[in-house]
Amino acid sequence: MVMTIYMNQRTLAKPFSCSGTGVHSGVQVNLTIHPAPANHGIQFQRSDLLDSPTIRALFPNVVDTSLATVIGQEGAIVSTIEHLMASFAGLGIDNALVTIDGYEMPIMDGSAKVFARGIMDAGIVALDTPRSFLAITEKVELIDGDKRVTAIPCDHFSISCGIAFNHPMINEQTYTLDLRDNTFLTDISPARTFGFYRDIKMLKLYGLGRGADLGTGIALTDDGIMNEGGLRFPDEFVRHKLLDCLGDFSLLGMPILAEITTLKSGHAFNHAFLETLFKNKGSWETRTLG
Repeated sequence: MVMTIYMNQRTLAKPFSCSGTGVHSGVQVNLTIHPAPANHGIQFQRSDLLDSPTIRALFPNVVDTSLATVIGQEGAIVSTIEHLMASFAGLGIDNALVTIDGYEMPIMDGSAKVFARGIMDAGIVALDTPRSFLAITEKVELIDGDKRVTAIPCDHFSISCGIAFNHPMINEQTYTLDLRDNTFLTDISPARTFGFYRDIKMLKLYGLGRGADLGTGIALTDDGIMNEGGLRFPDEFVRHKLLDCLGDFSLLGMPILAEITTLKSGHAFNHAFLETLFKNKGSWETRTLG
């Protein structure tokens, strides 16, 4: 297996477009991912608003984590960005401009597969500028009850995710991704979001989850799932949680050199960890490789 760490910044070779429905709004949205120059980072642009404001995909711009990761600046927001952000991180994309004509990212099939495949089909090009990495130099840990995120020094990036649900198809699951293995596209991006059908019905009563159906994720009953096609992986649930974590941690704004372990973490706790990490300035440094 090829083990790769990309030394230079990367972007798309050409634009990629797709359309879909927001899982909570139920509104059809269109987006295009454009190539961007070095040091541009990941930015979202609301093409439907006056003057088309842009929002940098950085954790200080996170404005809500209750149901998804939402970023905002000066009154403009983009919701549910974690699946696309995971695709950028998993495929080593440092710079892109995402134009979108609504406030919520399309949920697609509940995974990152469409985004990741679209990026790969568009092509990826290396730029002439070195990547800056955030390297963990001392252990950083955030614990709250049975929730935990730990980062320890490492010369590459890997993430291990653990979940525990009182459900016969989930129970306790763990999964580890090493980005050097280049397996994000095949092993992580197809993993779909999941939720209990009873909770989805409750969301709809409150005007949320309008775009949720059996084509946008896994619907759990008390003892099984409702999706006729079954699971894509026996441990699809933890793979999707890892996908979410990867997207959330990418909001540091640069690739990480660390071994990260999470247990029962979610969007809010992932964000709290990033805030903790950034405050502990003696535990990390920025560096280039090569």
